[in-house]
Amino acid sequence: MNETSYVTEVDRIIKDHGCKQSAVIAILQSVQEHYRYLPKEVFPYLAKRLGISEAGIYSVATFYENFSLQPKGKYIIRVCDGTACHVRKSIPILERLRKDLSLSEAKATTDDLSFTVETVSCLGACGLAPVITVNDKVYPAMTPEKATKLIEDLKGEL
Repeated sequence: MNETSYVTEVDRIIKDHGCKQSAVIAILQSVQEHYRYLPKEVFPYLAKRLGISEAGIYSVATFYENFSLQPKGKYIIRVCDGTACHVRKSIPILERLRKDLSLSEAKATTDDLSFTVETVSCLGACGLAPVITVNDKVYPAMTPEKATKLIEDLKGEL
């Protein structure tokens, strides 16, 4: 990614939130929403525009778990591994998703940037366990078989 490919979009985002240091989190959220991650090339530009050091912006981006410095897929699948989900067998679901998408613990995103599979400590839907989300849509009472069917359905939407 070169500077001209993102400057216009980042300038629009800065204009929407205001060119001020106090808006850095909102600006980073909007940048991530647009690109599905925070491209490293954006940091020096934001630092210059907002009057914050690159290290300052980077520290905000790495402090909050919601920000990602790695590209994510169009479909972000989060597998809950909280107590209720774990006891109700969330790990076989995670393993099936990784197998179906040729992913691993070390590789969370497909090469074509269609899918990212992550684990989370809790999705707050313990009564529906085991639970996964796809782009924040909740899928309750998940099984490995249902996970495979869901992946097939999502691939059909690509």
